[in-house]
Amino acid sequence: MELSGLVQALRLDGPQPPVPPAEQVLLQLGQLLSGGASKAGAVRDLRALTEAADCRWLLGGLRPGTLRELVLALSRYGAPPEQEQEAAELPCTDGVCEAVAERAAEVGAVLLNLLGKLEAAKTQEALGEPVVGPILCRVLVPVYIFVATHIGERPWTNGRSRAVAQELLEALVRAAGCGSVAEFLRGKSEDEEGRFGAVMGLLKQELTKDTWKRNPATKHVFSWTLLHVTRPWLSHYLEQVLPPALLISDDYREENKLLGVRCLHHIILNVPGADLCQFNRAQVVYHALYNHLYSREAPLIQAVLLCLLDLLPVLERAQRHQKQGRPTTHCDEVLQLVLTHMEAEHRLALRRVYARALPAFVQSLGILIALHLKRLERVILGYLEVSDGPEEEARLGILETLQCTIEYAWPRMPCRLPVLLKALLKMLWDVHTDQGSTPEPVKAALLQGATECLILLDRCSEGQVKVLLEGVYSSCEENRVRECIRQVRENT
Repeated sequence: MELSGLVQALRLDGPQPPVPPAEQVLLQLGQLLSGGASKAGAVRDLRALTEAADCRWLLGGLRPGTLRELVLALSRYGAPPEQEQEAAELPCTDGVCEAVAERAAEVGAVLLNLLGKLEAAKTQEALGEPVVGPILCRVLVPVYIFVATHIGERPWTNGRSRAVAQELLEALVRAAGCGSVAEFLRGKSEDEEGRFGAVMGLLKQELTKDTWKRNPATKHVFSWTLLHVTRPWLSHYLEQVLPPALLISDDYREENKLLGVRCLHHIILNVPGADLCQFNRAQVVYHALYNHLYSREAPLIQAVLLCLLDLLPVLERAQRHQKQGRPTTHCDEVLQLVLTHMEAEHRLALRRVYARALPAFVQSLGILIALHLKRLERVILGYLEVSDGPEEEARLGILETLQCTIEYAWPRMPCRLPVLLKALLKMLWDVHTDQGSTPEPVKAALLQGATECLILLDRCSEGQVKVLLEGVYSSCEENRVRECIRQVRENT
């Protein structure tokens, strides 16, 4: 029977003529999708078939593997074109990408029909859970990977394909009996095994060193899936997720490095430190991140520094447990390199990133920041002197850094008082006389930060700052600067 005649027969309300088994029809459609014939026509016919078919005809006697192979064939038809392993960009023009998006929308509609039939079959006495359950087990993971491929804003998606993918995701989660994507992947409880392992198993062949760039969607499917699995579930899959994250982060393209670092950060945050330190994993991650500190891209440096700040405590704890001495820690090593880069950095975007991260490193080292005071002082003086634009992020970060440094290394501050006092007073004057586009709240924050630094310096120098400011206060006629000095003089 021709497929069009079959669809018409399935739509009849009265007695139906004999029709072939669904297994046979779906196998033929799968062959059409895998071969070189008119695949678009096969998808349209399949959509009509899944809309018209009765659940008992479609699912009764159907082997779960048949429907799984059909879903995989549909997913391949709707996937973005493969590219060469070393290709720099997705090898498709706007027209090709738009065609991929349209195919994905058509495939998504077919998969929606299939999930709808499976949902309806659950309540039918002739089918029910014994028939539907095994089929769902085989098809949910391939459908999920199709959804993850097309749900984000990518070159090969458009509004329609993303909307269909979102609708399909909701139907998928509902068919699995879950309340969210995270629950679908990890399971409803820690004791219940979710589908994350099955997803990673299907992605495994596409996440090797030689294959991960061929399908431009693979890295996005991996990262989108990974971010949905958190503590305590993620630790069970550490061996499956860490190698791909390291592989992606080690690429030469900045966007891949950034994606890989974000995946590594998620792993660090959601896997116990003891598991990370097993088999030297934490050291491997540390060296991968440390090498990225030589990059000149501000977004990547920011992601790497945030990631390192969460990894360093794990490494420090491991070092303490091993009762190793403390000539130089990983935190010292990172801070030395960061300060070296900060001294010579002239790009404002990078200066802001470094300055925002610096207070956290000072707090992490505590009193041991005294080991870095000589270079840190040069950085502080240089950054206080130069304005970095309307929001003054670099100066605000450096003022916070100076406050932390004074609090932790206060015994070393009196000998540095003359240069620090001069730099802070100069900055106060520069901010007050600035006629640029700096908003008033930012100016107020800078003045307040400098005032707090002066107060801290006065406390650790036993009142020397008050004495030195006497002459400045008496000769200064600018009310705003006088107010800052007055706060320092009156602070006890």
